[in-house]
Amino acid sequence: MKYGVHSMMWTAEFTEKDLEIIDKVKKFGFDGIEIHLNHPESLPGEKIKEKLEELSLECTFATTLGKEQNLISPDENLRKNGINFLKELVDIVAYLGGDVLSGVIYAAWGEFTGKVRTDDEWNWCKESLFSAAEYAKEKGVVLAVEPVNRYETYFLNTAEDARRLVEEINHPNVRIHLDTYHLNIEEESFYRAIKTAGDYLYHLHVCENNRGIPGKGHVDWDGVYRALKEIGYKRWAVIESFVPAIEEVARMTAIWRKVAPSADAIAKEGLEFLKEKEVTIFNG
Repeated sequence: MKYGVHSMMWTAEFTEKDLEIIDKVKKFGFDGIEIHLNHPESLPGEKIKEKLEELSLECTFATTLGKEQNLISPDENLRKNGINFLKELVDIVAYLGGDVLSGVIYAAWGEFTGKVRTDDEWNWCKESLFSAAEYAKEKGVVLAVEPVNRYETYFLNTAEDARRLVEEINHPNVRIHLDTYHLNIEEESFYRAIKTAGDYLYHLHVCENNRGIPGKGHVDWDGVYRALKEIGYKRWAVIESFVPAIEEVARMTAIWRKVAPSADAIAKEGLEFLKEKEVTIFNG
């Protein structure tokens, strides 16, 4: 597998001043960096491209939709906003040599109606993602939907639901993104969740149950890697965590205490643990 690390561990908005993060990622031994495209207007695309080429690194991309870009809104204009936003980000991903845009790309992150999802919302999501995927296909980019925990969305919480959504959309450029942090909350088994995603799994976040250093919590890493081996997963495993020092990110992700000495420690120690776990399980 290829290992990456999330930019929001060090910065809420990736701008020119953050280019040195890419040097750090290379120094730590990662294969690439994941950039969160929450502020695409300020992204120094050309300079990022130059830096990635200079260091022989790759890049993956994630985002979340806001309430003005909600693909499950009854307001058709908001759904169109969401489709156009995804198309804009697909252009960025393609320009920077990426092949996946993942995350909460199916509904407004953190928005709730106080009810369970409806059939109308499900169908609006399918139609909207299919439209965005048609554009993404032209650019060689896959849209990977990430089921997240019940406190962040009511629309897509489990691998089973994500698989159903992807199968019903039935488009080669819509796939699944799983995150072990969310699996820890919503699934009965890490192993079974990954097996459920199966061949549809296109992107993976490898996070500890408390978003601390992978290997220091109670995530069933043996089960995770056993399932990855059995489905033949060879793509990205990205460490995503957040620290209180980045106030905007801490507020959005409810990080109110120090879960590790630093973002650097999460990245370095986490990568060492995960690579060792992969070798142990895959070669065992």
